[in-house]
Amino acid sequence: MWVFYLISLPLTVGMVLFTLRYYAAPHVPRYVLLTVGYTWLSSLSIIILVPADIWTTISSNHDNGGISFFWSWSYWSTFLLTWAVVPLIQGFEDAGDFTVSERLKTSLHVNLIFYLIVGSIGLFGFILLIMMHKRWSGSLLGLAMACSNTFGLVTGAFLLGFGLSEIPKSIWRNADWTTRQKVLSHKIAKMAVRLDDAHQELSNAIVVAQDTSNQMSRRDPLRCYMDVIDDMLTQMFREDPSFKPQGGRLGESDIDYDTDEKSMATLRRHLRGATEEYYRYKSVYMTYVLEALQLEDKIKNYERRNSTGWKYISSFRPARTGKFGFLCDTLEFFWQCILRKQVQKGLAVILGVMSVTILLAEATLLPSVDLSLFSILIKSVGTQEVLVQVLAFVPLMYMCICTYYSLFKIGTLVFYSLTPRQTSSVSLLMICSMIARYAPPISYNFLNLIRLGSDKTTIFEQRMGNIDNAVPFFGDKFNRIYPLIMVIYTLLVASNFFDRVFDSLGSWKRYVFETETEDMDGFDPSGLIILQKERYWLEQGGNVGEQVVPLVRNFNGIDVESSDNIMVCQRPTEKKMEAIFSHYFHFSCNIIMNFMAARYDICYSCCGQSSNSSLTL
Repeated sequence: MWVFYLISLPLTVGMVLFTLRYYAAPHVPRYVLLTVGYTWLSSLSIIILVPADIWTTISSNHDNGGISFFWSWSYWSTFLLTWAVVPLIQGFEDAGDFTVSERLKTSLHVNLIFYLIVGSIGLFGFILLIMMHKRWSGSLLGLAMACSNTFGLVTGAFLLGFGLSEIPKSIWRNADWTTRQKVLSHKIAKMAVRLDDAHQELSNAIVVAQDTSNQMSRRDPLRCYMDVIDDMLTQMFREDPSFKPQGGRLGESDIDYDTDEKSMATLRRHLRGATEEYYRYKSVYMTYVLEALQLEDKIKNYERRNSTGWKYISSFRPARTGKFGFLCDTLEFFWQCILRKQVQKGLAVILGVMSVTILLAEATLLPSVDLSLFSILIKSVGTQEVLVQVLAFVPLMYMCICTYYSLFKIGTLVFYSLTPRQTSSVSLLMICSMIARYAPPISYNFLNLIRLGSDKTTIFEQRMGNIDNAVPFFGDKFNRIYPLIMVIYTLLVASNFFDRVFDSLGSWKRYVFETETEDMDGFDPSGLIILQKERYWLEQGGNVGEQVVPLVRNFNGIDVESSDNIMVCQRPTEKKMEAIFSHYFHFSCNIIMNFMAARYDICYSCCGQSSNSSLTL
């Protein structure tokens, strides 16, 4: 029983450590890393306990004291961290106050308001349940846990449905080089404009902080707080000498920060938020640019494979030498240019089949017929411990990945951001809280799919309580009705029904969820210009992203995010904008034609434009 668990637990610990190291920003405190890491470990331990629990139930093994202990440890650790510890630390990290006590007071004040609202809703729901279910019998704790998991089941069903459809589709689309180039050109253009806006916002925050510091005398009682903010600026410029504030200006409301301690805390919080936003957008921008440049290398190597001897030549590193240099270059060529694309398409097909299998199992919960492939496979190997746990773990992990994928996609639009090496403490804490809240409902949903039988109940189901009793509106059919809603929603997402509806809304489209489908319709000229400039700077010994702000600022008046490409004049004057657009148009046409000529061996000499045209900056 413990073989699979003892193998999975070290792998889970390693995955948690790798994820933290990859996403956490350099200045995240250690206590935040420990809290997030322990919360993730507690949440994922629930997922790896489910296969062991299933095997114990199938084999009728009565020695389940260890499983019961680990269930209690995982669930209550997750519960306390999610609803008490993590929100308190999150409010503490988000506060801009200068002392530990003041930051704790701010965090307690914010969380107290949140708990009062949630407690009022919970009290109302509890009274309603008692009124509608007067003959209910059972423990109050079990009812509370069932109600909590009911919320996770209903909302998690929609998150799961979106991920089941979008993950296989996105992997299949990204396997096509041309499609991925189109998507990246749009993403680079959009992210460059957002990076420029974030740079402008940070420049404004720096100007405000410096102006406030200059106006404040050394004897001012608030000077000690201002010194802390000055130290923040000094440290930022020391760690990133390439950053140059440009165009910072004062607003009407920016002259009142030196009135009291709270206003100084607001200034500190604003400066810290602007800094995190700038480096977050810079990290995402660099990720897209590097991926696009590497994709160009793949295409060039594949097209010139006969002349290069099937060797992979990278623009990011010098050529390999030595006895095994040619062999390594050849192996890299086969992987990057031939095998990787096929592996991605094969993975997309496998995940698509798993998605269809999960949807079929969810759709047939209401009838008494067992059409769940996972249930059939687990029952067919019921006497083999390792196979049972592997067959239970693989689909359960895929369901978790789909749910968390949707959670991250939606959350990045509103609540937080998950950015490589630039994820702030507040975002990490918010993400770990979301992961912890959805681990038990996903596991409960999976247990419904495998249908162990009414006479066999896992320890997990005994601990969680009877959800049917918590939702009297549907009686004992709730566990079988809500998956049907998820199946219908998933089919609508897979058929692009919502995209068509949002397309018909016209101007309302900018307020809806963005997908990569919108970026597949042709190349973005501004993205191609930026990418060509980045390659030129990289070849000259520079770094990615160093010159993007002055470059994009020349055509930031172009609304690159609108579907109809309407020109909106924001910063330049009309004459300057007209001149910039003229150069921009001719230069972008040349880039597109040269790119298409190189990609498809088409001659554009008849177009009459010289290839030496350039954009005047």
